[in-house]
Amino acid sequence: VQLQACGGGLVQAGGSLRLSCAASGGTFSSYAMAWFRQAPGKEREFVAAISWSGTITKYADSVKGRFTISRDNVKNMVYLQMNSLKPENTAVYYCAAGGKIEFDGSKYRYWGQGTQVTVSS
Repeated sequence: VQLQACGGGLVQAGGSLRLSCAASGGTFSSYAMAWFRQAPGKEREFVAAISWSGTITKYADSVKGRFTISRDNVKNMVYLQMNSLKPENTAVYYCAAGGKIEFDGSKYRYWGQGTQVTVSS
């Protein structure tokens, strides 16, 4: 499975961005999908995940109520809607695919290339 993330950019604090991740080369609907992020000098961290059917979603506590993960199994896309962005959300955001929802990034088999999100104060 190949994953291509896009939608990052520069936004002011309080603003919104929608990240997209396009999947190809595999059976997208059979994979759980997730977003992780890595800020400069920090370890990669879990942001959100969604089950293959879209019926189960999980979020990091720091983004609950502000970020929403969703997927379209017809278009082979997964999205991350990010609202009320904060400067501490600045990071490279990665999409990942795996067999089931996991909070540990090492459990995901496929990764996209990342998209930069910068939130200015």
